Amino acid sequence: MIDSHNKRIRHPKGPFAMSVVYSFTGASILASIIFSLLLFLSIDEDPWMQFLFGSLAVIFELGKFFAWYEFGERLARRHITAALSAFSFYTILAAISIGGSIGGINSATNTAQSVANVQHNRSAAYDLQIDAIEKQIDLNNIAAQKYIDLNRIAVGVTRIQNENTKLRQQQLELAIERDQQPVSSQGSVLGLIGSVATALSIETKTAQLGLVVFLSVLLDLFAAFFVGLIGEELRFSRTLKLQHKNKQGVNDNNDEQGSSETIESEMNSTISPLSRSEDLIAQAINLFSRDELRCSKKALADKLALNAEDTNQLFSQLLEKGLVIQKPNRHFVWQGEAA
Repeated sequence: MIDSHNKRIRHPKGPFAMSVVYSFTGASILASIIFSLLLFLSIDEDPWMQFLFGSLAVIFELGKFFAWYEFGERLARRHITAALSAFSFYTILAAISIGGSIGGINSATNTAQSVANVQHNRSAAYDLQIDAIEKQIDLNNIAAQKYIDLNRIAVGVTRIQNENTKLRQQQLELAIERDQQPVSSQGSVLGLIGSVATALSIETKTAQLGLVVFLSVLLDLFAAFFVGLIGEELRFSRTLKLQHKNKQGVNDNNDEQGSSETIESEMNSTISPLSRSEDLIAQAINLFSRDELRCSKKALADKLALNAEDTNQLFSQLLEKGLVIQKPNRHFVWQGEAA
């Protein structure tokens, strides 16, 4: 009986739970492969080389997770040395995978950042032109003041005012074009990077690198967790099946043993000890004369399923008949019926 207060029965996970586990595992492995591909495919522009590097990335990713699965299997069998070798292999491949994921995620964030920077730079260019026109208007106003001081209002000031009017119109047109540009949409990742940089009082590049490393390591740990969970569940299912099979085998053996003991007792009651002894001698002579068995008590006892007393008695009878002899080292030698 199982104490319900101290022990809880472990049941295998149902089809729904295992389907969820397999889905998460496949999605995490696929994401890790994609991020590694982003890095490995950027190594060379040649299509053939991209195919080779892409295949290498996939092999590394699948080999990494199989090494982690094998680590769990060997650890469950308590093969510590083999488990450490599998873990070392996984560590090397995980480092390569994390590096690939860092490169892939960093490339994606840099692309989003570059798009935002292009939009920001375009808006900044309009601002620079508007500021330049504003400075030109200020210079014209200074020149107009000098014309006023020289009493040349009709000649210089009127011209400068007309020029300033054109500049104001140009400035207004530039402002309208700037405002008609699409708004620079900041993605959630870029917003998160900016928030982290502000909270920690660090540069945006440093915050981006830290976030990329964190996401890469988290993705690898996430996938490794579900791969280990699948391995543990498979081992548990195998253990349950083995226990059920052993239990069924014990019951069958008990039934067979009971029936065999009954038959043996019936046979022993009908067969006399003398006829049984003669039968054993005949079997021993047949085995030894055909060189099918080494002439020793242990070999004969194992072959005919005899106990020590019956074996000693059988060899004593063979010695009396001269069929075997015993050397000084107490080893037996088969002489045959002609001896």
